[in-house]
Amino acid sequence: MPSDHSTEPAAPPMPATTGYRALLRNREFAGLYAGFTLTTAAGTLSGFALGSLVNRQTGSPFLTAVSMYGATFATVLGALTLMSVADGKRPRRTLLLLQFAALAGVAAQAVPGLPLAARFGLLLMLGFFQSLGTGTRLGLLAEIVPISGYAPARSLMNITSGGTAVLGYAVGAVLLRYLSPYGVFLTAAALTALGTAAVATTVRERSIRLTRRPGLRRTWATNAELFADPGRRVLLLNLWVPNGLIVGCEALFLSYDPGHAGTLLAAGSAGMLLGDLTVGRLLTADRRRRHAFALRLLLAVPFLLFAFHPPVLVVAAAVFVASAGFAGTLPLQEQLLALTPDPVRGQVQGVESAGRMTWQGLGAAIAGGLGQHLAPGAAIALVAALSLAVTVLSRPSRRERPGGPPLRRGGVGPTVGTRPAHG
Repeated sequence: MPSDHSTEPAAPPMPATTGYRALLRNREFAGLYAGFTLTTAAGTLSGFALGSLVNRQTGSPFLTAVSMYGATFATVLGALTLMSVADGKRPRRTLLLLQFAALAGVAAQAVPGLPLAARFGLLLMLGFFQSLGTGTRLGLLAEIVPISGYAPARSLMNITSGGTAVLGYAVGAVLLRYLSPYGVFLTAAALTALGTAAVATTVRERSIRLTRRPGLRRTWATNAELFADPGRRVLLLNLWVPNGLIVGCEALFLSYDPGHAGTLLAAGSAGMLLGDLTVGRLLTADRRRRHAFALRLLLAVPFLLFAFHPPVLVVAAAVFVASAGFAGTLPLQEQLLALTPDPVRGQVQGVESAGRMTWQGLGAAIAGGLGQHLAPGAAIALVAALSLAVTVLSRPSRRERPGGPPLRRGGVGPTVGTRPAHG
């Protein structure tokens, strides 16, 4: 395992136009990517196991939805309090510590007889650590890959997230036929441990970092500047709310059709994979911007079919098509990164990710609450209509490149230059 101050030479520079194979030839990116993949797989298995356990014990659509996505509620706590650790002096060490904390939390879920209150408490703890880990990982990513490789790297990670979820839900459904949910939790813990090892053995410590101590004051100062500009607020609104509401729709799949929930979840993940592959790898940055609004509309419209209870194959096809619209976040993320200076990019990306995750939890809570009073299909259609309305009403029309001053160094010191948009 390399030490925190490893002098291992950096990977050779990548070409200006970076493809997936070039990215994976970078040892550090390959390790970071492997750690992300294994951790995502663990989260998918753990969430599916917990959702199944809670649904079996309570039969409540609300509690089932929250158990699957409840960890996202706590991500906002990380964004508001300690997200500046993502730009600290030793991001590799920070990421490893957060990975070990996640490992402990997932392993604790495997304890039989644990009260539901304790399980939900563990969910909140894992969400908090997840938000800080995401910011730290994305900050490292922006240092490991060149500017031209950032958008393809995010695209590849999104594709992997979708593909891993497809396999995770399918494998989770199979495992639950032979194992108890507690056995699935142990499997998730083993994957988390492997992901931690992948990062520990490949990623070097970064030495070019801010000298100011990260903490609450620094986090608040940078966040205040981030939200001060109306253009950035519109970007974040479009990144967070419509997507979160659609995830809320997905949180009702178990209540809508328990026998085919795994199929519907897998269809959504596969659609997300296809969308990210097409938009992130095959479209230019300019074409991504031009298609961003249409993709955000596509994300919600097919879910309206749930109101009519069509056959399961029609529903699965609708979910697959709709989920391609999740790729509409890529051009928005590129615009946000273009407004973010290097010294705070980990925190800003972490806040953006935490906001999306938090809204996924809120979307699950909203959909689950409606599911308590409406039929699941009607609740899904209603939440999709709300997502569509937010997309239309908050469209950053005529300002697809929001302006505003660039962020400063955590609210202290002179303004630093922004990063150019990635292709």
